[in-house]
Amino acid sequence: MCPGKVRTLCFFQEFRTWLREEWGRTLEDIFHEHMQELILMKFIYTSQYDNCLTYRRIYLPPSHPDDLIKPGLFKGTYGSHGLEIVMLSFHGSRARGTKITVSHTIASEHLGDPNIPAGQQTVEIDLHRRIQLPDVENLRNFNELSRIVLEVREQVRQEQQEAGEDPVPPREPLAKGPDGPPAEDSKEHGSGAEAAQQSATSGQGQPFVLPVGVSSRNEDYPRTCRLCFYGTGLIAGHGFTSPERTPGVFVLFDEDRFGFLWLELKSFSLYSRVQATFQNADAPSPQAFEEMLRNIQSLTS
Repeated sequence: MCPGKVRTLCFFQEFRTWLREEWGRTLEDIFHEHMQELILMKFIYTSQYDNCLTYRRIYLPPSHPDDLIKPGLFKGTYGSHGLEIVMLSFHGSRARGTKITVSHTIASEHLGDPNIPAGQQTVEIDLHRRIQLPDVENLRNFNELSRIVLEVREQVRQEQQEAGEDPVPPREPLAKGPDGPPAEDSKEHGSGAEAAQQSATSGQGQPFVLPVGVSSRNEDYPRTCRLCFYGTGLIAGHGFTSPERTPGVFVLFDEDRFGFLWLELKSFSLYSRVQATFQNADAPSPQAFEEMLRNIQSLTS
């Protein structure tokens, strides 16, 4: 047998072993061709970086009494990509979910998934843009939810034009700079933190179901949510090609769980808080945390 065939056989044997250990499945169990491709790409990436890792300190986000919920690390479901770790942080009138690493891999700033690398802002939430969901029956209609979200997006564009601001280019990653001071609360949207406090005090929630046609890796999501906000999610082709921010809905369930409905992908990601504690992980200052975010994003931009 030639050396090339030996190397190929060794590669697939390592891949099959990794698949059993990391996923608890065999290649024959995965029928979806696209999912097979994504899993194979993840194995190749992790194998390549196994011997050439670089490390950078990651600070946990600072918290503030006015935050919607306590910031921190959350495990998020990403369809065929599986579980990934996201850091939720608050920046005045906005919240950001920054991709940290893929679950079950060694933490490195280069690891993410074949589409969105670690360090990028996978979701961004406008806490001044509350979304009132329709009743459950109408919520099952994806077109109705899509209409509501796209109306908010159009309103955002119009306000940017009236203020003489340049809208964020549709096919560019999110700007790296930190947010400025929070905008003045409007009566229509209100403050996200104030709304969350009012909702928690009243004990009221609203029924939540996924619209028909929206896929979710985890069907065991809560059927009641506290609040919803307009947001954008970052999508891209393999290798972080043609990145684009697309509209979606941030769904706050409770202190430890939130979701994001990706409108264009018709997909729902459920995030749950990582309960592990980390020693000496707090940022020495808010400025140091912002600098860390800019640094890890610049490595993959």
